[in-house]
Amino acid sequence: MTSSISLEHLADIAGGRVIGDASVTVDSCGLNSATLAPGGLFAALPGTRVHGARYAADTPAAAILTDEDGQALLLGAGEARPILVVEDIRAILGLVAAEIYGHPTEKLTVLGVTGTSGKTTTSYLLEAGLLHAGYSVGLIGTTGTRINREPVPTSLTTPEAPTLQELFARMLSEGVTHVVMEVSSHALELGRVRGTRFDVGGFSNLSQDHLDFHPTMEDYFEAKAALFDGPQAAERAVICVDDDWGKRMAKRAAALPLTRVATQGEADITARQLSTEATGAQQVEMTIAASGTTYDFRLPMPGEFNIANAALATGMAAAIGLDPQTFLEGVEKVAVPGRMERIDRGQDFVAVVDYAHKPAAIAAVLDTLRGQLEGTSGRIGIVVGAGGDRDSSKRPLMGAAAAKRADLTVVTDDNPRTEDPAIIRAAVIKGAREANPDGDIREADSRAAAIDEVVAWARPGDAVIVVGKGHEVGQLIGETMHHFDDREEMARALDEVLRHSAKRALAGYRDSDDDSQSKEDA
Repeated sequence: MTSSISLEHLADIAGGRVIGDASVTVDSCGLNSATLAPGGLFAALPGTRVHGARYAADTPAAAILTDEDGQALLLGAGEARPILVVEDIRAILGLVAAEIYGHPTEKLTVLGVTGTSGKTTTSYLLEAGLLHAGYSVGLIGTTGTRINREPVPTSLTTPEAPTLQELFARMLSEGVTHVVMEVSSHALELGRVRGTRFDVGGFSNLSQDHLDFHPTMEDYFEAKAALFDGPQAAERAVICVDDDWGKRMAKRAAALPLTRVATQGEADITARQLSTEATGAQQVEMTIAASGTTYDFRLPMPGEFNIANAALATGMAAAIGLDPQTFLEGVEKVAVPGRMERIDRGQDFVAVVDYAHKPAAIAAVLDTLRGQLEGTSGRIGIVVGAGGDRDSSKRPLMGAAAAKRADLTVVTDDNPRTEDPAIIRAAVIKGAREANPDGDIREADSRAAAIDEVVAWARPGDAVIVVGKGHEVGQLIGETMHHFDDREEMARALDEVLRHSAKRALAGYRDSDDDSQSKEDA
């Protein structure tokens, strides 16, 4: 629920000053000059190229929030509306937005998941278990926003602070009781979640990613740590301690009620694989140390990393008082788009699409596929590429992770954005060839052609995987977004191969029939 808040009151919260009439009230807040509602507060932030204050004239805002530079631009342009001036807009924007929208997270149970890999899967596991338990659930993350599984249009893994608080308010008005959200390092670093109260924070793991934004891995870790230590910290913490970063994060969260989860070693919650199915689904045993209770359940997705995600989700659910047995019954029904998602068109080999776009994630999914093929002569083929305008240091590492584990590596484009795609591919190929000089490493400048190539290569009993985009339905080339869905393209390629196989089989049958007839005539 929004309320009309005076600039004077917001200035007190933000530690700012008002130029003009401080009694003016606002009932909404936003960064987008094109969509801001009349009577709202326009947040004019400094940008990489242009300061947002230059767009203020285009808005029906009742007032403007900006910094000293923005103030100078506004006054120079003859702006007559009141201006709330602060030192650092991002540092206080979440608090201001939360105040305008009535602090909705004070009335919601919010579970935030951070880490490099596994955020989306853990969020979907939480959503499935909470819905099964009878709660009304909102989901905010990489694949979009949902209310009780119904899509809600948004952008960004974690929306900007005003959008986020407005979204929380909407969820509350629609009867949502629990919100599960991915919390990116960008969101923590840029203050998007300021003003949000987290009941539980969960940490999955840490590996190289986003080093275009964070100068070092230590900086990346510190950004994640803000969910467990400091003013943005959750009230309780659940941390996977399978890696050293997790063990460090547990120490940072020591001041909070803390649950440690693991798939190896000792922890408060441990989980291990009991068996696997041909589909990749796993039978898992989970043990709660405090009660000594063990639960057996079916996890409908492959990979040890997903066992860790399930343990994390269960720990987070238990932290808010949910019975593990009830929760895991919901987990058994989960489906996560673009995460080890099998594409089955009746072919005699495994075809998978996954979102893996980091070296460690690529290694994990390939290790999972190799495990599924253990004891067979099956080979693995992978289509891999790296995004443009992002951390370039991980490109050769991605190529190396693929080539070390796959029998065929086809390097292609991901989202090149404004970079030359050939330069990106060259870096990935360099890493692949250095890691496996004798490997079958190919290049395709069309992502669709790359998928065609790996599918055509596959023999019965093999496994092929396309990584990088997962659930995404667009490919960003230059500044234009083109429709592209790896799942659609994989299905198309499979259909074409099956159609050609059927034609060849039919032609062979006709040739055989003709030959038989000739022998009878003779």
